[in-house]
Amino acid sequence: MTIRLGVDLGGTKTEIAALGPGGQVLLRRRRPSGAGYEAVVGTIAALVREAEAGLGATGTVGVGIPGSISPLTGLVRNANSQALNGRPLDRDLEAALGRPVRVTNDANCLAMSEAADGAGAGHRSVFAAILGTGVGGGWVVEGRPLEGLNRVAGEWGHTPLPWMRPEEFPGPRCWCGLHGCLETFLCGPALAAEADGPGARDATGLEARAAAGDAAAAAALDRYADRLARALAALVNLMDPEVIVLGGGVSNFARLYAAVPGLMAPYIFGDAKAVNLVRARHGDSSGVFGAARLWDKA
Repeated sequence: MTIRLGVDLGGTKTEIAALGPGGQVLLRRRRPSGAGYEAVVGTIAALVREAEAGLGATGTVGVGIPGSISPLTGLVRNANSQALNGRPLDRDLEAALGRPVRVTNDANCLAMSEAADGAGAGHRSVFAAILGTGVGGGWVVEGRPLEGLNRVAGEWGHTPLPWMRPEEFPGPRCWCGLHGCLETFLCGPALAAEADGPGARDATGLEARAAAGDAAAAAALDRYADRLARALAALVNLMDPEVIVLGGGVSNFARLYAAVPGLMAPYIFGDAKAVNLVRARHGDSSGVFGAARLWDKA
């Protein structure tokens, strides 16, 4: 039996999934990620070995991480899990497992999963955006993730908010050192702070609060929808994907799908205003399923 193993590396937990030839889920397991780089490598290697022993088969291995591997140095950069930065994760995993391993950004894994059999299935060009603690993106065309020359294709969260209002300029300072990055406006903590002031980080209850008549929550969600619409319209003008899939915690707000496409229309160049904006079908599972699919088209 041919199996594909995917690993989703998070800050607190690491998950593995095994997909069969038809994409069926054969196995899923989670365990704490462990503290320190060596523990991360050991955890991933152990999960792969245990999965293969349980299934009686050896598979391809793909890994999604909250960062990327630099084509200049071959080392991880920009990872929220700080222990990974400056480390040759793909090479160390290959040494530990004795086979090639594909490592890519977790947003690319989201896009791969949703393009294969999720909300983007049947579409040639799929852009997937993560709206969570951070903001990222991945782009899949004809079943393959496009990483680009510098492997930063789809890093949508570190482009500036377009068509800024005077009160928005120059925007908050981002951890990357610049001002006005989309991440500073569209991440979950930014939405929480918009509603409840500096220091607020949890936006999960805002939609329910707005529905119950909370004016501050409703106004924050309206401002968020307007900013998301401008950001996605600029994306459409540049890439014009057939479908845009939203993942991450903020993607669960149903009101966004009703409001944002119409708000985008004035900013989209030309007379064609059709926008296919959908929620990720696989939710939190998209990352691990997409990692397993990194070998779908060699």
